[in-house]
Amino acid sequence: MGQDARDNLIQNLKDAGCCEEMIRDFMEHFDENDIEQQIALLELHRGDLLDNVHSEERKISCLDYLLYQIRKNTA
Repeated sequence: MGQDARDNLIQNLKDAGCCEEMIRDFMEHFDENDIEQQIALLELHRGDLLDNVHSEERKISCLDYLLYQIRKNTA
């Protein structure tokens, strides 16, 4: 893999919200051609992101309920 492709991979990991430690670990496994560990790291990060999404969705639902109650009481 050329340096440009490697830089693109690192940028993609950054864009996905990976921290520097995770990127370093991923690239070590990448250099060792340890695909199973690369996948494990990506799945772990994906799970963390999904947990965050669900948490934010719950907050939005709470706000939606409050908005509904306020509008209902002022109608």
